[in-house]
This record gives sequence, C-alpha cells and structure tokens, in this order.
Amino acid sequence: MADDTGNGTLRSRVQLGTRTARTAYGTITMTSTREVAAAANANSQYTMIRIPSNARIHGLSRLSFDDLASSGSPTLDIGLKAVDGNVTTDVDALNDGIDCAAAAGTANVIKDIANYGKYAWEHVSGVSTDPGGMLDVIVTILDAATNTGGTITLELFYSMD
Repeated sequence: MADDTGNGTLRSRVQLGTRTARTAYGTITMTSTREVAAAANANSQYTMIRIPSNARIHGLSRLSFDDLASSGSPTLDIGLKAVDGNVTTDVDALNDGIDCAAAAGTANVIKDIANYGKYAWEHVSGVSTDPGGMLDVIVTILDAATNTGGTITLELFYSMD
C-alpha cells in the first residue's frame, strides 16, 4: 500500500507522515451554558463563547440541548458572529437545522467532518483570508419558537497554531 500522507491537509498538532506531535501547541476546552426561555422566539440568539478568528475548531466540539418544544418545529443553528466588525455574521457557519423539538440531544458543532480542524474564519461565508480579531460562537433558534425552554451547553475544543 502506498503512503498517501503527502496529499493530506494538515489540521492537527501531529505532523503528517512523522507521528511527531508539535508540543508547543495545546488544545483549549471551553464550556458555556445558557438557559432558553419557555417562550423564546424564532431568531433568538445566544452568544456562547468568544474565540480568535484563527482558532482551529476540533471535531470533538459538541452542543447539548434539552427538548425545547412540545409542539412546533424549532431548530438550532451554530454560527459565528463578528465582534470587531471583521466579518458578516453567519448564523449557520458551523451547523444548521439541528432538531431540538423531538427530544434532548447532542450534535456536532461542525456539521461536515471535512471541515474539522479548519480555522474559525474559514467557516464564515464569503471570507477568503483571516480578518483577524475575535468571533463569537452563537446558537440561534430558527423556524419556530420554543415552548418548553431548557438548557443548551456548548463544549468547544480548539487550538492555535
């Protein structure tokens, strides 16, 4: 079998083909919890965590949530919001359409596994270079209002190059 590591995209602390870790870099874990009101309107937005635009978001990152509705079909989107006027807010930059009405659950922060380990700014629609500054990770209720309320918790794993 041929070694195809030369065609991989390096998005981790391990150097491809060497099994050598770059020890100068560590993973940062941040957890944020917010309470959702029983009558939170569609388009209600919750700022969860502030990160640098050049943070690499890891695939271990998760959003946990209670069953937020007994009727209707609210969904949750996970996005990135400008802090320094550096980007246009993208409410579904990381994940979208997470069903929060059927039951309590957990969802990946990043929807597409091909995007694990990318810089935060690379997830924002229309951005082609790092704008610098900070971005807020946000959760937005969409499609319908909640009617039972509950808790949302974001656990974010990221690293800096």
